[in-house]
Amino acid sequence: MAEAACGTLRMARALVESRRHVDLAGLQDAVGRLCAASLDLPPEQGRALRPQLAAVLAELDALARAMQAADGGGFAS
Repeated sequence: MAEAACGTLRMARALVESRRHVDLAGLQDAVGRLCAASLDLPPEQGRALRPQLAAVLAELDALARAMQAADGGGFAS
């Protein structure tokens, strides 16, 4: 799930950077499911997932920066 989320976020960022419309509907739900699933893991498995979750967060941050740059500081869906 984390790899899929990273891929989706990278694709969305590429679209934003090329000034294409991006529909982010469902992204919050997908990331929410990923977070909820990670909380359901036994502690040792959850700790092992930290690098993947950090990668998702980094992709979210990169997408937010790209959207701010493309929209002059505001967000568009």
